[in-house]
Amino acid sequence: MFHIGDKIVHPMHGAGIVENIVHKQVGNQSQAYYVLNMPLAGMVIMLPIQSSKEIGVRPVIDPMQADELMDKLGDIEVDMTQNWNRRYRENMDRIKSGDLIEVARVVKGLMVRERERGLSTGERKMLHSAKQILISELVMAKSSNYEEV
Repeated sequence: MFHIGDKIVHPMHGAGIVENIVHKQVGNQSQAYYVLNMPLAGMVIMLPIQSSKEIGVRPVIDPMQADELMDKLGDIEVDMTQNWNRRYRENMDRIKSGDLIEVARVVKGLMVRERERGLSTGERKMLHSAKQILISELVMAKSSNYEEV
C-alpha cells in the first residue's frame, strides 16, 4: 500500500504523486482510492487501491536506475513487425507491462519508423503516450524537469 506523498507509476498514465486517499461509495460498498496528481500530464486520476497491484502500479524507480536507463537508451534493440495490427498490439502490451525498458523500446521503435516511413494516427498517438509515460517517470525519479530529461 502506498501513502500520501509517494511517487508511483500507473502503466498507462505515467508517474504521479499520491495526493490523497479517499473512500467512495460504489453501489453498496465503500472503496478506497488513491488520488494521483499527474504533474506532467496535468491531470488527476482516482485509482482503486484494491486493484492497483493487478493493474501494475508500482513505485517510481530510484535516481540511479533512471541514470542506468538513460545510458541504455542508445543500445535498446528494436524489432517491429511490418503488420500494423500486430505491431500495435505488441507495442500496447509493452506499454501495459509497466517495464520502462519496454516502454523505451516502443518509443525508439516508433521514432525510427516515423523517420523511415511515417506513422499512422494511432501509432502517432501511441508514440506520444509512450514518451509521456517514459519522461514522466524519469522526471519524478531524478527530481528534474521535462526539458532536462
